[in-house]
Amino acid sequence: MNPLKLHTEVEPAPLAKRFDSTAKFLAIGSCFADEIGDRLSQSGIDVTLNPFGTLYNPASIAAAVSRLAEPVPFSADDVIYSQPLGRYNSFWHHTKFSSPTPEGFLTGANASLASAADSFSYSDVCLVTLGTAWVFRHLATGRIVANCNKVPAKEFRRERLTVEETVRLLSGMIEANPGKEWIFTVSPIRHLADGAYGNSLSKATLLLATEQLVKDYTNAHYFPAFEIMMDELRDYRFYADNMTHPSSQAAELIFFRFMEYAFCPEAVEAAARARKEYRRKLHRPLLDNPVSFDNLA
Repeated sequence: MNPLKLHTEVEPAPLAKRFDSTAKFLAIGSCFADEIGDRLSQSGIDVTLNPFGTLYNPASIAAAVSRLAEPVPFSADDVIYSQPLGRYNSFWHHTKFSSPTPEGFLTGANASLASAADSFSYSDVCLVTLGTAWVFRHLATGRIVANCNKVPAKEFRRERLTVEETVRLLSGMIEANPGKEWIFTVSPIRHLADGAYGNSLSKATLLLATEQLVKDYTNAHYFPAFEIMMDELRDYRFYADNMTHPSSQAAELIFFRFMEYAFCPEAVEAAARARKEYRRKLHRPLLDNPVSFDNLA
């Protein structure tokens, strides 16, 4: 037996009560939520994924969940115009919701809200991926925005949420929806626009806040995606070309760990079969009427 261990293994203890294949998920938060949510969907799991688009900070995530619980439609008062983009959107949404007309934006935003609110009402599990504690506060309204939509920086004040503020925001979200299980992760994607030190302070804030939530609520849990990436997959071969996002291989490994953490063995096996079938269907013949060579000598 080789006594040398050449990497640090992170082995999260599974949930005390793991889910079966019928569990219904909401995945919301940073682009790492998209990575996990897409793979859940491919695995045959009922998942509603980021109905407002990618969200990064706890304040915007908590506001989005509150809007899902009480789905007041977006109105003309919510619409903004981004001069650099030449499109209409809102401070609630990611730029993917942008539209050339205010009517087009409202149609798309409200259709997504109505569908997601219905799904959220019967969801069992909320997977929340926190990206950063840094926020942008719109000076004219005093509101923290989900996305600046390239509106000039002079219209915002940049702040970093404290641990206490983060706990308060996310506690309110949990308490307003007590019948759901909440799984928190901290995105392993670094936000180097804040500088390496600023990114570390931000991630530390999120980690301390989630630790407090898990202590305070029996239906709050933590999955260590951040630790798996930072410790077990620390080699740069597990990063994409930008050196901040996980590679597809790293995301795949973390997803596999998440499945073992959150789902019972039978559900993990069923998900693997469903995902294999999903991938098989992606491979289509190059010809509309492929020639069979089976009977050729």
